[in-house]
Amino acid sequence: MNLNHFMNRGIRNIVGTLGRYYMTNSKGRAFLGAMLPRVQKCAEIREGYEDAGTHIPPLLIASIASSCNLHCVGCYARAGGGCGEGRSEPDLKSEKWESLFEEAAGLGIPFILLAGGEPFMRRDVIQAAAQNRDTMFPVFTNGTMLDADYLSLLDESRNVIPVFSIEGEAQQTDRRRGRGVSKVVAEAMECLSEKSILFGVSVTVTSENLYAVTEPNFLLKLRSRGCGLVFFVEYVPVSGGTEHLTLTQEEVEALALAVGGLKQSARDMILLSFPGDEAAMGGCLASGRGFFHINASGGAEPCPFSPYSRQSVQQSSILEILQSDYFAEMRKIARNAGERTGGCTLFSLQDQVAALNVR
Repeated sequence: MNLNHFMNRGIRNIVGTLGRYYMTNSKGRAFLGAMLPRVQKCAEIREGYEDAGTHIPPLLIASIASSCNLHCVGCYARAGGGCGEGRSEPDLKSEKWESLFEEAAGLGIPFILLAGGEPFMRRDVIQAAAQNRDTMFPVFTNGTMLDADYLSLLDESRNVIPVFSIEGEAQQTDRRRGRGVSKVVAEAMECLSEKSILFGVSVTVTSENLYAVTEPNFLLKLRSRGCGLVFFVEYVPVSGGTEHLTLTQEEVEALALAVGGLKQSARDMILLSFPGDEAAMGGCLASGRGFFHINASGGAEPCPFSPYSRQSVQQSSILEILQSDYFAEMRKIARNAGERTGGCTLFSLQDQVAALNVR
């Protein structure tokens, strides 16, 4: 398959959906009018690199903060050492992130997903992202830090798109994230909706909430609140004792079927499933095939769920990392994998991945 062509088609579908969402909003239309030619230019740049023998993915994941104001149950960032107290390496300065954003744009990368920790704790980096109008920045956030200044920034910078992490209805979200969090998130959604600012949600799908969060009514409630983007992320058991929350193969198939149906019935929304959508793109997209992860201190990792690094953006360029033998070996491990388990191909192959990192 031609992965570039497949992913470019997906990007065009996303932009088309954004167009339907922002059709009646003047600031949104202005944003889209400027973004459409940039997206096309990015595709041409990546195609040029492909012709020269280097595959450039359309997405980076950047964990810009190692701190968070919440302690969510089963947090992969804390479990993997990317978030929390006692870290020995400092977070990258905002100037370095700004240069990375510019470097990525020059390589034809139109999407940089900002994560953490809690990314809105790094106001300096969020401001740098807002000023980089050549790139769209979905920001995965717990939703508790959107003050008036942030709302103003989001209103003027439609390329920064907040994505609220939830577990379903209020009770499920509060059970994992803390009492009262769902109420704060609902209030943030209302403020964004009043200004017609696009926002999304990221739903961690477990064996306990699978059927509740894929009900059409659940999606309709989100859309009525102004949500235009939904990520369905399969739970990865990074914390011991939580393996029972992982989807079985039967449940993975049920999720794929449900999301497929929702995509047909909610064409004015962007619905993405991870890692479910990878199946249509030939398997695992980590290690530079579809994305790679930059941790808060600059380490270049195959995936947030596989927090191993041999190179850093402090010493290596994004292009050098994508061309590295390490990522090539990681892609080979994923390509030779059998049936995935645990919501993530590389996570299910931890022994092979760890062995590669001690050579």
